[in-house]
Amino acid sequence: MASWFSRRRPLVEIPRLKPRSEKRAATRVDLHELAPDLLGYLGQSAYLQLGVFESLSRAASAASDFDAKDGISRAAGLALAKYQGLVAEIRRRGDEPAAVMQPFAGAVDGFHAVVAGADWQECLLGVHVTAGLLDDFFIRLADGLTGDSGPRAAQLLGLDSGQDAVVQILRDAIAADPRLASRLAMWGRRLVGDTLLVARSALHHSKNLDSDEQRIEPIFTELIAAHTRRMDALGLTA
Repeated sequence: MASWFSRRRPLVEIPRLKPRSEKRAATRVDLHELAPDLLGYLGQSAYLQLGVFESLSRAASAASDFDAKDGISRAAGLALAKYQGLVAEIRRRGDEPAAVMQPFAGAVDGFHAVVAGADWQECLLGVHVTAGLLDDFFIRLADGLTGDSGPRAAQLLGLDSGQDAVVQILRDAIAADPRLASRLAMWGRRLVGDTLLVARSALHHSKNLDSDEQRIEPIFTELIAAHTRRMDALGLTA
């Protein structure tokens, strides 16, 4: 798989949310034709979780007080548990996790480098935003997988991620330095395009791009809505 970080990245059009009056009841989107092969799904999602663990570990090391270090470390442990569960799923199929994850290593490492941030607060918000978006996406993408591995992977990705503790740590940081709010709000907005590119890289497109986009758009709209709620919970503008 060629890394899209080695090329000039295309502009990503972020879906616009419809006014509440125009929203219809959510419908399940058939993703079978767009879903990647199972091992590709497991390899990419597992390596992404490993990156989350590594990023949170760095943020915990750089955090300024014990309470922040403790909360971030617990979130890192939860990400590691997700990674270990996905690796176990790869082994359950008789495959070697390192070989399955290797094709995604360059792109995922590049992605985490892009969203690392300038300090531990930006790093923590980056993980909170990007991991939340990608967990939501890969849970939905699991609907298109065959067999029992899809539901098992979705259950793993839906486990507690320590979000409440992370939100409180970020709120405390903003309360201690109100100027931080505008910087984090801008940083959160910058993260979305790169994260949606990661999501798109997991899809297996058909020859009918218009049909693909019609199926993808409602999912991406849901992702952006969830992102907005996460930013709102922090008192930040999405």
